[in-house]
Amino acid sequence: MKPFRERNPVVVGAVSIVVLAMVLVAALRADDLPVIGGGDTYHAMFTEAGGLKVNDEVRIAGVRVGKVNDIALEGNRVNVTFKVDDTADFGTDTRAAIKVKTILGAMFLALEPAGSGQLAEGGTIPAERTSSPYDVVEAFEGLASTSEQIDTDQLAQSLTTLADLTRNTPEEFRGALDGLSRLSANVAAKDEQLGGLLTNLERVSRVLDERDEDIVRLMKDSDVLFRALVARRDAVHELLVSSTQLSRQLTKLIRQSRADLKPALDHLENVVAVLNKNEDNLDSSLRLMAPFYRVFANTLGTGPWFDTWIANFPPVPQVGG
Repeated sequence: MKPFRERNPVVVGAVSIVVLAMVLVAALRADDLPVIGGGDTYHAMFTEAGGLKVNDEVRIAGVRVGKVNDIALEGNRVNVTFKVDDTADFGTDTRAAIKVKTILGAMFLALEPAGSGQLAEGGTIPAERTSSPYDVVEAFEGLASTSEQIDTDQLAQSLTTLADLTRNTPEEFRGALDGLSRLSANVAAKDEQLGGLLTNLERVSRVLDERDEDIVRLMKDSDVLFRALVARRDAVHELLVSSTQLSRQLTKLIRQSRADLKPALDHLENVVAVLNKNEDNLDSSLRLMAPFYRVFANTLGTGPWFDTWIANFPPVPQVGG
């Protein structure tokens, strides 16, 4: 074989560039490869995207079976392209719905299998069999912007005029309008507070949306804690059962020993009474015995013998008498 150093460098460079380009294309289109990106592609038409995003999960009965590949606008419809594993089965009348995954607005595409057979690869679920969720955040934002444009003073004046024009109407209807007039007056008086409330509510919703990952992580940590508690449930139950058995055995022991303990307790009470009666004598005896015990301890404190002496025994002879 001819070594590389003897080959034409232009040809080697061109082949290397082609190989690198093929590797780059394969990396960008990995999902379309038969081994790496297995699965079948389908479409679903929606009246609105409802917050669904590319790479969101596709689920059947709560089990993830694929993901969303593309979301495109076609006329007044939204074409959602998604890929599903080969093992997932759903019929030709399958329905699709965009559902809320978390309380902070994460979505997923739910498939509801229906009909016989299997939906053909590349098939489309029409808009008649799809549904989109209601976006609460957008509703609150729209309510805040709409309430800012309402002339509450003019609304209160209009309702008051209407109440004046209907004074001759039945009392029930007139009372309803009067109440509505007072309600509009209260709304007008609290215009700034309501506007601030709606503005703060919008801020809270945005903060919650920004902290989506933190709250989801907190929920996951709580789930781990609850799982640990459930795992220790048997040990706690066994501890409680053992404590109950121990209390029963102690109760039984006390009941059986009550007849034997009563005389002993009575004698103990008599002994304590005698000691209390002779408390002064005992204190005096202990006080008088203290010098004797101190000398006696000095006598035996040098070893296993008596270390003492007797004065003038035998008599000391006198010298130089």
